[in-house]
Amino acid sequence: MPARLVAAPRDTAEAAALITAARGLSVVIRGGGTKLDWGPPPRELDLIIDTRRLAGVVEHAAGDLITVVRAGTPMGDLHRLPGQQLALDAPPAATAGGTVAANASGPRRLRYGTARDLLIGITAVRPDGTVTRAGGRVVKNVAGYDLGKLYTGAFGTLGLITECVFRLHPVPGSHAFVRVSAPPGHAAKVLAGQFAASACEVNAAPGAEPELAVLLEGTAAGVRERAAAVAALLGGKVSAEAPEWWDVPPWPPGGVGLKLTGALSQVPALVATAVGAGATVRGSAGAGVLYAGLPADPATAPDGAVEAGRAVELLRAAAVRAGGHTVVLTAPAGVRETLDMWGPVPGLALMRRVKDQFDPGHRFAPGRFVGGI
Repeated sequence: MPARLVAAPRDTAEAAALITAARGLSVVIRGGGTKLDWGPPPRELDLIIDTRRLAGVVEHAAGDLITVVRAGTPMGDLHRLPGQQLALDAPPAATAGGTVAANASGPRRLRYGTARDLLIGITAVRPDGTVTRAGGRVVKNVAGYDLGKLYTGAFGTLGLITECVFRLHPVPGSHAFVRVSAPPGHAAKVLAGQFAASACEVNAAPGAEPELAVLLEGTAAGVRERAAAVAALLGGKVSAEAPEWWDVPPWPPGGVGLKLTGALSQVPALVATAVGAGATVRGSAGAGVLYAGLPADPATAPDGAVEAGRAVELLRAAAVRAGGHTVVLTAPAGVRETLDMWGPVPGLALMRRVKDQFDPGHRFAPGRFVGGI
């Protein structure tokens, strides 16, 4: 969806003045552009607010294990903080604000959580130009409404995030991967064994044996001992290198990408259903968050939209049985329009009321979110 205007504010005050002046215009926020193809396009678009100049680390309080960053700061910069890390496996080109807006996370969500869990403070500009702040600079903070969680995962529909306060973790001294060809149900053994794994990922594709990879982090001696124990338990091998598929989306360019969730006990059935539908599945067998990719060729075939729709409905039904849900993240043009990308969402009426309060004119990212919000 092309825009007539692009603006790149330098700070929160300039962003607030811009949004105030842009009343009446439909607005979409762009960070690193790594997830522009996620979700449906906006219904209309006048102005893109680009956060590339709204970047930089404002504060790194190492003693408090927190950092304050502007929303346009590349995640690659936050992966290189001295001695500490923001433990979100986001692409280096993704921005802090975009990662929060999409509630993105990677394999290490098992240990550290998602953006929603690591965000402890936020500054945002509402669609009427009002600057709002919530949370603070301490990990245990109970002051005021937790608006950070409201903006997290909202796809920019409630306003512009300008600053984020994140909880940090020490950089581990050592790490190791245990790899094994085994069904995803073996992840339960790792969790039951209390090995404090940072990640337990599955990779499964049609016609291939599924593989598990377990990431262990900590001191050199501790990692060595725990990795040996996990390898003995699973019959796997210890490696210093991640598998080539680690944290790589399972869908090819032009394919259909989905996010599946479910109870841990139902992950094996969910993986089996997805693979049986022709999808490649990767994700956390230890957290019940999976990503599935349907091949590009069927999606672009004459009846590709019909086939993709059937596969999505099959996986959506499987996720519901597993106690979770299915969201279509991306799909090629011609298929996207035929799919219900979000599926049924409990609480949609409440979400609409929140949107009406924050953005009465429905100007910010119109149509990008659940139910056409």
